[in-house]
Amino acid sequence: MSNIKLDEAQTKAALEALQAYFETERDEEIGLLQGRLILDFILEHIGPHIYNQAVADVHKYMAERVEDMYGFMK
Repeated sequence: MSNIKLDEAQTKAALEALQAYFETERDEEIGLLQGRLILDFILEHIGPHIYNQAVADVHKYMAERVEDMYGFMK
């Protein structure tokens, strides 16, 4: 299981999105169990990479803002 956790509302929305995707794009119906297994896989194997990229992006943004602050020094 992943360290990334979704609350109940987020999980429900993600499962509905997965089910809609499979129905629209693949013309397949998946049940809640299948959707949950796919969601768990994504959270465990893909989620950490997305999280790490988001942290790196925030770090870069904050470092740039700190550098901007030094520009105000007299």
